[in-house]
Amino acid sequence: MSAIILSEHDFRQEFREKIHAIAPDYQFVTDTQNLDWSQVILTIGWSSEWEKPLLAENHHLRWVQALSAGVDTLPLNTFANQNIQLSNASGIHAQAIAEHVLAALLMDTRGFTQAVVNQRQHRWDAETIDFRYLGEQEIVIVGTGHIGQQLARLLQYFGVAPIGINTDGHPVAGFSQTYSLQQLQQVVPTADYIINILPLTKQTYHLYDEAFFQQMKKSGAFINVGRGPSVVTSALVTALQTGAIRQAMLDVFEEEPLPAHHPLWSLANCVITPHVSGVVPHFQKVFMEIFLDNLQQFVTDGQLARNQVSLRDGY
Repeated sequence: MSAIILSEHDFRQEFREKIHAIAPDYQFVTDTQNLDWSQVILTIGWSSEWEKPLLAENHHLRWVQALSAGVDTLPLNTFANQNIQLSNASGIHAQAIAEHVLAALLMDTRGFTQAVVNQRQHRWDAETIDFRYLGEQEIVIVGTGHIGQQLARLLQYFGVAPIGINTDGHPVAGFSQTYSLQQLQQVVPTADYIINILPLTKQTYHLYDEAFFQQMKKSGAFINVGRGPSVVTSALVTALQTGAIRQAMLDVFEEEPLPAHHPLWSLANCVITPHVSGVVPHFQKVFMEIFLDNLQQFVTDGQLARNQVSLRDGY
């Protein structure tokens, strides 16, 4: 029986043919009914329902290609202990998320967030709208990877000199200054916007807590397109309710879907989108560029060409 590529996502015939051309000895499978799990060598995507049969004693799994950039929900320690390689889809969402954040920023600086509130109340009131130039705002981007760099490039067209935060503070093109994650508190008090694009790791879990929001200036805004559990949600709710910060624009949450009764829904100074910032119009094409490069390398020497994840660090 041939080796199996088990995919969580069905791909168009053109991509199946490319997979077959690179790995003719592999069978592409999306249906787990009557599947011989011991023959699965690699997966595209991951399901919690697969974990037990895929990692049984007689398994031959050697590589998991995640469909997303974030891999915090996968059993990383198990992969590490069993020498299973992991790669992610980092980079394919950069343009989409960068444009999502840019839209949020322009919506806020041009007063659309308040205008929507006024519209619901049938109120013609320009006096309540605070207009600002985007280029005059101090914008801190927490996460200087593919997405952060693309966002920084877009913001430069508006005259913004973005400040970047990464693990060790190393310089990154497009950022006027960079600081380490441990130095975040140095830039929080003066930032007009703080944008989280970090993956979820032990270091970033509940990074944005009560102390963080208390450090922000009252006219500051917080944007999250990274991971929901990086935020202590109750602390953010309190900060918005008490005016400790002016605004939040959130695409990700600790609990998803966000429960209908959650207080965030009813806060006028909170804009919610349902985890859609990373939606890519041509997902299959851009994802396959990564996967096919990796597949070619994998069938050649068992290694990966792109986006290999450090199982220790989680990104």
